[in-house]
Amino acid sequence: MGFIDFIANLLKNPHSAIAGWIAMGTAPALGIIFLVIFIETGVVFFPFLPGDSLLFAAGVFAAPDVKTGNVALPLPLLLCVVWLAPIIGDQCNYMIGHFFGRKIVESGMVKALTPERLAKTEKMIDKWGPLAVFMGRFFPFIRTFMPFISGISGMKWIRFTPYSILGAITWSSLFTFLGYFFGNIPFVQKNFELVIVAILLLSLIPTFIGLIKAHIAHKAKKTDVSNKE
Repeated sequence: MGFIDFIANLLKNPHSAIAGWIAMGTAPALGIIFLVIFIETGVVFFPFLPGDSLLFAAGVFAAPDVKTGNVALPLPLLLCVVWLAPIIGDQCNYMIGHFFGRKIVESGMVKALTPERLAKTEKMIDKWGPLAVFMGRFFPFIRTFMPFISGISGMKWIRFTPYSILGAITWSSLFTFLGYFFGNIPFVQKNFELVIVAILLLSLIPTFIGLIKAHIAHKAKKTDVSNKE
């Protein structure tokens, strides 16, 4: 139950979660942020962790307090953490996919890895090649599955890695700096939970659109087959 409560609190309000971690000290807070982002990126079983909103909330704590000027999380250290976590996570996930991917998919252990998401990710790889690794970083769920499926598909490590590193640094920097520059705006502070929900919804829009398109295409294909029969 402790782990479930931890995840529920993190999903509900990453700002208060990070505040609790900071109360334990800067090093533990940075360590937990690293761990959460690493797990979301590097362990294919946890695609639901809130990477976007966590980075945004962490960026807020790296900005000087409006009243006191104090900084809860040093920005240089935070950036090192949020850069390294997805880079290392991608490498682990790629290796898991490369060596064990087929067995994991066939076992059905990853419930979130639906046929639609698998097909969408493979389609991105077929269309864009290694550039899909960079693009997939900005799609929730897809960013967890992309390195895993890249490993399954046989994409060479030397092609995968540069795009993985570039995507990881761009994604983590973008959301961290959004929190750093805009998180202390009074409106954002007063409506922080709504802002987090908005970030989650906006980040999920491309995924929803892709799933709807896949469903429509599948339905049209079935209709076409029925008409031919």
